[in-house]
Amino acid sequence: MDDREDGEGASGVAEGDGAHRWLYDLDATDPLSELVSRDHVSREDIVQIGRLMGAMADLRRAEEALALAGREYMRLGTTDMKAVQFLIVSANKGGAPTASALSAHLGISNASVTKLLDRLERGGHIERLAHPTDRRSRAIRLSEQTKAAAMASMGRAQAQRFHAAASLTADEREVVTRFLQHTADDLRDALGRFF
Repeated sequence: MDDREDGEGASGVAEGDGAHRWLYDLDATDPLSELVSRDHVSREDIVQIGRLMGAMADLRRAEEALALAGREYMRLGTTDMKAVQFLIVSANKGGAPTASALSAHLGISNASVTKLLDRLERGGHIERLAHPTDRRSRAIRLSEQTKAAAMASMGRAQAQRFHAAASLTADEREVVTRFLQHTADDLRDALGRFF
């Protein structure tokens, strides 16, 4: 008989927490230790890491659901929503964003940005104006209606992240920040090494 509590899987992740959590359970994904050595890692640490990976999976699913709800609410595609967010932030910082700045931010070609802006302009989401400092460029301004809708929906929902972070102590935030940045760096490294 093992020391798991009722309803717990091998990693300590409760079975009722959803099948997606099992996708990040070390005992399920790497039962023979082919990918992750368990040397010098206690069983308790493995269980706790499994819970952490499950929480990251929950966060990812919540972000995906939020993004989908936002796109449906705004009736815009993924790239369109990223453009709207960029235009809001640029305006808040006093900038006059251009098509080339948007292209660089989104990582898409100038031709694709032109199509995106045409689509947003037809939908009444943006207008193109003379740039205040560069006569060769056009500044892009988000319509007040689109900005208000984005702020009232996605903006308020995204603000919940701030509240969650604010509930931590300064030391806890430093630990979480280090962990998230380290994880992001390792995943980018994996992209370069394995794909």
